[in-house]
Amino acid sequence: MHLKSLTVKGFKSFANATTLRLEPGITCVVGPNGSGKSNVVDAIAWVLGEQGAKSLRGGKMEDVIFAGTTGRPPLGRAEVTLTIDNADNALPIEYTEVSITRRLFRTGESEYEINGDTCRLLDIQELLSDSGIGRELHVIVGQGQLDTVLHAKPEDRRAFIEEAAGVLKHRKRKEKALRKLDAMQANMTRVADLTSELRRQLKPLGKQAEIARRAAGIQADLRDSRLRLLADDLNTLRSTLHREVADETALRERREIVEAEYTEHSERLAELEAIIAADAPALARAQETWYRLSALQERLRSTGQLAAEKLRYLSTEPANERPGRDPDELEAEAGKVRDQENALREALAVDETRLKESVAGRQELEARLREAERALVVAAKAVADRREGMAKLTGQVEAVRSKAAAAADELERLADGLNEARIRAEDAAYELAEAQGEGHEADSGDADLDERFQAAQHAAEQAKATVVELTNSERTAEREVSAWKARGEALELGLRRKDGAGALLAATDRTPGLLGSVVALLTVEPGYEAALAAALGVLADAVAVDSVDAAVAAISLLKESDSGRAAMLVHQETSGPLGGRDDLVLPPGARWASDVLHAPDGLRRALAKVLRDVVFVADLASARALLVDHPELTAVTADGDLLSAGQAAGGSGSAPSYLEVQAAVDEARQRRVEFEIQISELAGKLENARAELVHRREVVAEVTAAKREADTLRNAIHRRMAELGAAARSAQGEVDRLATSREKVEAAREHDLIRLADLEERLQAVLDAPMEEEPSTEERDWLIAEAQTARQAEMELRLSVRTAEERVLALSGRADGLARQARGEREARERAEARRHAREHAARIATAVSGATTVVLDW
Repeated sequence: MHLKSLTVKGFKSFANATTLRLEPGITCVVGPNGSGKSNVVDAIAWVLGEQGAKSLRGGKMEDVIFAGTTGRPPLGRAEVTLTIDNADNALPIEYTEVSITRRLFRTGESEYEINGDTCRLLDIQELLSDSGIGRELHVIVGQGQLDTVLHAKPEDRRAFIEEAAGVLKHRKRKEKALRKLDAMQANMTRVADLTSELRRQLKPLGKQAEIARRAAGIQADLRDSRLRLLADDLNTLRSTLHREVADETALRERREIVEAEYTEHSERLAELEAIIAADAPALARAQETWYRLSALQERLRSTGQLAAEKLRYLSTEPANERPGRDPDELEAEAGKVRDQENALREALAVDETRLKESVAGRQELEARLREAERALVVAAKAVADRREGMAKLTGQVEAVRSKAAAAADELERLADGLNEARIRAEDAAYELAEAQGEGHEADSGDADLDERFQAAQHAAEQAKATVVELTNSERTAEREVSAWKARGEALELGLRRKDGAGALLAATDRTPGLLGSVVALLTVEPGYEAALAAALGVLADAVAVDSVDAAVAAISLLKESDSGRAAMLVHQETSGPLGGRDDLVLPPGARWASDVLHAPDGLRRALAKVLRDVVFVADLASARALLVDHPELTAVTADGDLLSAGQAAGGSGSAPSYLEVQAAVDEARQRRVEFEIQISELAGKLENARAELVHRREVVAEVTAAKREADTLRNAIHRRMAELGAAARSAQGEVDRLATSREKVEAAREHDLIRLADLEERLQAVLDAPMEEEPSTEERDWLIAEAQTARQAEMELRLSVRTAEERVLALSGRADGLARQARGEREARERAEARRHAREHAARIATAVSGATTVVLDW
């Protein structure tokens, strides 16, 4: 690989496009100072990805663009293309030439290309770093850099070596990946914190939003449904109205037309009825005469047609009355056929007799042949049995002799195996006893661990239950806080005033002396809100001012802004009573109205003056009883019913007053504070419970680890016991099996020796017996030839009999059929002659009737 060419355009002193052709080997660039020799090296470094302006002997990167001269304007971009010969595939790319281009514009934009394809700077750096060259690799050594390399520190030299070895690329990638991972971890931590915080905040907000969303959706659906129903009803009614109007108009027009037609037809009907009534007798007589004549004419015409049709039928000769064969000829032919049948039956009887004789002869020959073959088979079988018996006895003798020898070897092998198995069984039983002792010790030591584990697990479960209980309580308290907070906010929305009082409260900066709303400045004992609201009347919705002048200013402001009316309560600075009257003693259960409220002294004096004669009682009965004794007082029940000597007010279904809403807001605020305090207390308890749970789980983990270790040891011991027990049982089983096998082999060997002696004696007897000769087959061969001849003769006779039977069957009954055919032919000729005479008579009658009908009709 070597640099093949360098094309520079607009780079530093190269204003025009300049291409330098480089050959393999050393290339020297010679020239005076300032001729641009260093610019060639800077161009190579720049196109390889150099990003430092100082390394290119400039102050900023735009300095590499041709700055212009006195006679030539500056250029807008710098471009350098470096072509590398990659014939040896040093660069990991599928091209023999690689052109790298870098382009910089004065706007600061940069472009990079590899073989004309746009790419990134990172792509060029990775491509070149695999071959040992690049922006940060020391293949370009400038002035003073060699001394820096020679006097570098060990860590700097290590960096040079790593760069030359191509490690820098992977280190850069690692550092980049680690930075990305750190940034990702930080982002994940921040996202987790934000998620937890948002989740905590979104719980109550989500519930409120869901309720509001559902309410808005329900209201929108309800409103849309109502509008749709109303629109549908309107369209339906309009369509029905239009249709009814059109139908009514059409019906009226149709009625007029029908009435006119009815009148006209009624008149015509009357005229026709009069005419019909006058001509009715004559018409009846004429109709009757015409009906009779028409009927008679139809009868005559039908009779004539029937006579003509019958004459035409009788004039035609029937097709099936043609003469057949002569009966005399049929009878002569029947006699001849009967004579042929008798002759064939006599010949058939002769052939059947000869067939029976042939069958008897063939059966006798076949019986003799079977007897001869049976005798030959018996003789051959006797010879074969003797030979087979000798072979079997010889084989059995050899087999039993080999079996006896093998049994002797097996007995010797079983004896050796039995001794070894007994030794193994004794060793396994000793090891098993030792392992059983270790197992008993391990089992006894696990009891304490089991107790400790059960106790630790029970304590951990109790701690977990405590954490769960406290968590549920905390969540319940959080839900209560959210609920009471939402209720308070909703109730506060209801306190927003839209009348004159609301206008005054909204314009506090323009209303000097305004203290606030009365309901916000006073506190009422629970249960008396409705009663106090009824007692105050319009003052329950009033605003408090500090003086009469302030009240006058507020009223003037309301008039100027046209904001409605408002009730105002004037603050009382002078001394006065703060409670009820002292000159009266109230009955049990009754209280002065001014005693159930708490407010600033000035406001309370004003309220005491307003409520001086007002008493709160339990119900209407108590109010009536109070008025009977003290008619000057005003009694108000807890439900807000007001009763006095001069007026009364009460009932059901009233909306909550501002005083009641304010009390509800105060209650919601107080309950929310209570639950927030409860949440704080639960948070401390929950933290302690969680710490206790962590401690208990650590104890459980320690005991579990110890128990697991003990279980592992015990399992190993029991596994070893099972293995040793299996080995002991296997060894003892092998001993028993070998002993049993040895007894069986000894018994089998004794039996085989006895059987061997018997077989040898029988074999010797067979060898000593005389040999029989092979039987002769001449008689059997002669009988086979005679039987074949007899079967051939029988076959020929059977064919002859079969042919005669078929001929007799063909002629059988033919003579009788011909006779019956002759008799039928005679009877048919007689019936045809009779029918011919009858047809001639009927034809004459039909001719006469047809002629008479024609004469009558023509007349």
